[in-house]
Amino acid sequence: MLAGCTTAPQLQAPSGNAPKNVLFFLGDGMGITTLTAARIYAVGEEGMLPIDRLPESAFVKTYSNNAQVTDSAAGMSALMTGVKVNNYVVSMSTDTPAIYPTKDANGNSQVSACAGGKPATTLLELAKRNGKGTGVVTTTRITDATPAATYAHACHRKLENDIAAALVPGGAGFNPALGDGVDVLFGGGLQFFTPHAQGGQRADNRDLLAELRARGYAIATGTADIAQPAGRIAGLFAQSDMSYHAARDPQKEPSLQQMTVAAIDVLSKKPSGFFLMVEGGRIDHALHATMAKRALQETVAFNDALQAAVDRMSAIDPGLKNTLIVVTADHDHTLLLNGYARRTGPTTASEPGVVGVIKSVEDGKPLRDLDGAPFSIIGFGNGEHRVAGSRGDAPHLTDAAATADDYHQEATVRVKAGRETHGGTDVFLGAIGARADSFHGTIENTRVFELIKAAAQW
Repeated sequence: MLAGCTTAPQLQAPSGNAPKNVLFFLGDGMGITTLTAARIYAVGEEGMLPIDRLPESAFVKTYSNNAQVTDSAAGMSALMTGVKVNNYVVSMSTDTPAIYPTKDANGNSQVSACAGGKPATTLLELAKRNGKGTGVVTTTRITDATPAATYAHACHRKLENDIAAALVPGGAGFNPALGDGVDVLFGGGLQFFTPHAQGGQRADNRDLLAELRARGYAIATGTADIAQPAGRIAGLFAQSDMSYHAARDPQKEPSLQQMTVAAIDVLSKKPSGFFLMVEGGRIDHALHATMAKRALQETVAFNDALQAAVDRMSAIDPGLKNTLIVVTADHDHTLLLNGYARRTGPTTASEPGVVGVIKSVEDGKPLRDLDGAPFSIIGFGNGEHRVAGSRGDAPHLTDAAATADDYHQEATVRVKAGRETHGGTDVFLGAIGARADSFHGTIENTRVFELIKAAAQW
């Protein structure tokens, strides 16, 4: 396209059948630099992650209606509804302002009403309208912004008690567009489903898990429970977010891969097909904390879940002739790869790899900054860890320190702990299966919704 041209390119018609099954994978905060670092961490510079092997690809713009850098609520809402919304708003119309919730006497978030705006229809709601099975799987709270954008509508992402109520068929606050309810719910966030008396956050004394059980849901409380062949199942495995993959108790908290396969096994029994959203949500949390190693581990675990889904669906639907799998991110972060590091290959017990300090190509010795101090390959544009004054006066960084699971990489701009920000660059999208060739070029995040909707003929 010529420079300055504002006319969108003509998109070719997709080939193949309209998919009966749609699986949407979302790596929260999984920017291209994070993907690159995770690839090197796991399989080295020449290796390939499962996302790298997808045959179709595109770049996706991430800005929201009112911000150059989106938050997860606005980013996922655009992907799920085709509508640019304001930051912090969950699947509402563009004119909905984000109203920060106040606290009641019990400390619960509340707002009286949204000041204008109306719900924007989501892909999951369209799937329900077309008789599909539906599922939401995440490693964060099931009520967090990203999963919430598939099934709820709110003028602020912090209204998690209200968002939880949207999932309970027949209950107060239920989202009627969900029909008889979402079939599979796996993640964390138990506190928003239980009353204060049970250690939860609900001041209305409702036990939403009990209500779900009364409406025919099997309730999973540990890893062993997700294998049951239930028609509908809800598993909330942590009070808040689930643990980081490498730190979890595998008996209590299933991996994202295990939850994904279990969800597919339930939903694939639906004769009319299904829509499943899978989020690797703790990639984002580790990046906010500038804990690069955790973020890379989470990205690898997310890719393991993606590969397991491709394998499982290929067994169910050979050639994926009736299945579309799309994977992308809602935004990136400020993680960066400093130069000029020698090639490291994957991280092993004896090789720190991409999470270590920069070594010279010439002699393998640590490179040093202007203060004469070593520095890590991975850094952040902003974050909590920044040496005051000369780095040469501080204890010098070593591979042993930089490769610790919870090491916080250094940042250029110092901010509050855990408050490293999102970045505003485009993100990668990969696709495979029926009508995956719809995705190519550089597209708006709202276009992802449009392409999936058109491919599935919803």
